[in-house]
Amino acid sequence: MVAVPVILRTGRATLSPVSQAPATRQDKSVPQAAPIAPSGHHHPGAPLVDRFGRVHRDLRISLTDRCSLRCTYCMPEQGNEWLARTSILSTDEIVRVATVAAASGITTFRLTGGEPLLRTDIIDVVRRLAAIEGADGPVEIAMTTNGIRLDAVLPGLIEAGVNRLNISIDTLDRDRFRALTRRDRLDDVRAGIAAAAASGLRPLKLNAVAMRGINDDELVDLVAFALDHGAEMRFIEQMPLDAGHTWDRARMVTREEILAALSTRWHLEPVPGRGGAPAERFLIDGGPAAVGVIASVTAPFCGACDRLRLTADGQLRNCLFSNDEYDLMPLLRAGADDVAIDALLHECIAGKLPGHAIDDPSFLQPARGMNAIGG
Repeated sequence: MVAVPVILRTGRATLSPVSQAPATRQDKSVPQAAPIAPSGHHHPGAPLVDRFGRVHRDLRISLTDRCSLRCTYCMPEQGNEWLARTSILSTDEIVRVATVAAASGITTFRLTGGEPLLRTDIIDVVRRLAAIEGADGPVEIAMTTNGIRLDAVLPGLIEAGVNRLNISIDTLDRDRFRALTRRDRLDDVRAGIAAAAASGLRPLKLNAVAMRGINDDELVDLVAFALDHGAEMRFIEQMPLDAGHTWDRARMVTREEILAALSTRWHLEPVPGRGGAPAERFLIDGGPAAVGVIASVTAPFCGACDRLRLTADGQLRNCLFSNDEYDLMPLLRAGADDVAIDALLHECIAGKLPGHAIDDPSFLQPARGMNAIGG
């Protein structure tokens, strides 16, 4: 194994991430299980289990920080500082990390961005990742996209092995869409959704960030739109992940408000057995159709989180809201072996806190915006 210094990029003091887990960063709404003492070593291929017993099976891979939209809750319209092309993981590097992760129990790779369809080699990325097998067989490939260009590339994605799609659509109104995204691309998004609906890929999920005074009067219409396309609508509480750090909790539409609005039209029945899924699901009028709510702020699900993130520039993150990152790039570009990559994956998981602590006074919004972190 080649000895390579691992660079930690953090918004706080440059300390070993494993050693910094202050009590003030714990989310009080998360059941506090007693930490499991790390063994101090592991063997390659050991499950990715953190100090609180959470087994990690989902790796979210950001393919680029660039996007074809400029959503107000995500990034500024102008002045964005994009990652240099030389700092973006190559397809070979992505596949190498994914192969090591699969050997340690990762079963799902979700491709995100920015906008993943902006990656020119997206079909090749999907094909090569879909060929990876873990201990339990082939991995599953999911993708979160804004739908622009999806109608053109979907046949290739399906042939390459994509299994599931999540498509973002926050409003059905053209003027609102243009104001919210700063781009007049609603027709392109709807074309992508129509193509996905016709493809037979299921489950098909549509995502919307619920925002007060912007689209909170469209919640019922969005669910009806999803049902017309054989899709499941999922509403997301707006989170403090905008690049401008302008998030205002008062403007966030809460889980309870979302459910109250939908209950004026349908009877909602909770679906049991959520597991580690981010969305709390509800059957619509007895099912089989359902709607989901991702309430990361008011009803966090950190206690069952099984997700790990890899940014487009090779940083591992154990939480969407973390200010700590574990840099894989020096290992990948200096010839380190798979054992070293596996060790950093486990170190990242060992440093995971019990919760994101949005409600704690000490909470610090991540320096990166959502487009740079990956969904």
